[in-house]
Amino acid sequence: MDGLGLRYETEDLIARQVHTDRLHQLFRQSVSAVFGSFLAVLMLCWLCWERFDHTVITWWIALLAASSLLRISMFIAYFRCATSERTPQRWERTYWVTLMLSAGIWGSGALAAIPTDDLLAQALVLLFCVGMSVSAVSCYSAYRYMTVVSISLVLFPCTIWLLFQPSSLQVGMGAAVLVFASFVFSATRSLSDALETAFRLTREIEHAHSVSTRAAQTDELTGLKNRRAFFEHAQQLYGHCKDNHLPLCAVMLDMDHFKHINDTYGHQVGDQVLRQMGAVISRSFRETDVHGRLGGEEFAVLLPDTSIEVAQNIAEELIHSIAGLMSGPVHRISASVGVASMNAEDHDLHSLMNNADKALYRAKARGRNQVAVSE
Repeated sequence: MDGLGLRYETEDLIARQVHTDRLHQLFRQSVSAVFGSFLAVLMLCWLCWERFDHTVITWWIALLAASSLLRISMFIAYFRCATSERTPQRWERTYWVTLMLSAGIWGSGALAAIPTDDLLAQALVLLFCVGMSVSAVSCYSAYRYMTVVSISLVLFPCTIWLLFQPSSLQVGMGAAVLVFASFVFSATRSLSDALETAFRLTREIEHAHSVSTRAAQTDELTGLKNRRAFFEHAQQLYGHCKDNHLPLCAVMLDMDHFKHINDTYGHQVGDQVLRQMGAVISRSFRETDVHGRLGGEEFAVLLPDTSIEVAQNIAEELIHSIAGLMSGPVHRISASVGVASMNAEDHDLHSLMNNADKALYRAKARGRNQVAVSE
């Protein structure tokens, strides 16, 4: 993949991660909003109990309770599912539907309950609607349009109704709310952009750290782990197998006559041969295996939960795969391999690697291009 394609792929990955981060932020921030909106209705109805139609507020509370239970069940399902399943594709639409339902019930219920001849009750209803709008900014700020729509559903029914009332005080209250809403809508844009920028910067820093870490642990020529990274991972694997009494085999591989290839055809050809070796080793082993380039033309592999017989067979297949390689003018590439199994006499990882290295030198002494097993 060229540099431009890699850059686009990275940007697309970061964009998807930011989208998912926004969803996580939305769910984390808005759990309390479900309970807050219901409690706000109960408090408003308690304050205006003598001023509201009891039938209307009974229906309002019942419908809001049903929508709140629906939202609570959504939150429970979200937090119980696996992290890999918490994706925008799965949850965004569900969240939108439940939020719009709840906000619509809140706003329409407030309009239905507001008395036409009680200015104090009207002011209290409007005050609670404004309070709900402020809480929406803090709860749904990761999604600007979600914030704007939910505020509109809660705030505008009563506000528009007030604008068409005969009293100048009522019209003034409605106009004041519209001015307030315009400032809130502007603030939601700034807050949403700031959150998205923070999420993006975090993901870009994580990606840069991942790239630098990988670069520090990867052999640039072959793409395998470098010597330091190999032994770090190998030590962890050795300890795991030792503690859990699992078999572990080490494979040491050294290319035959590699100096002759460099001297005869040049280092460019030699580097190409090493790249091909890295590709063969990468596709010949499992994800649980640890493999790397120790230096020059020497490679090593650790095979967990593998018997010495199976490890020998794998090494033989590797020899055949290498024998089929060709690189420009080099028509014959071969390697010698040594295999050793962890036993009770091995005190540490280096003892195991040393046994595999001794087997490797026996393979070379016997004529190269073959596998030798530690005795």
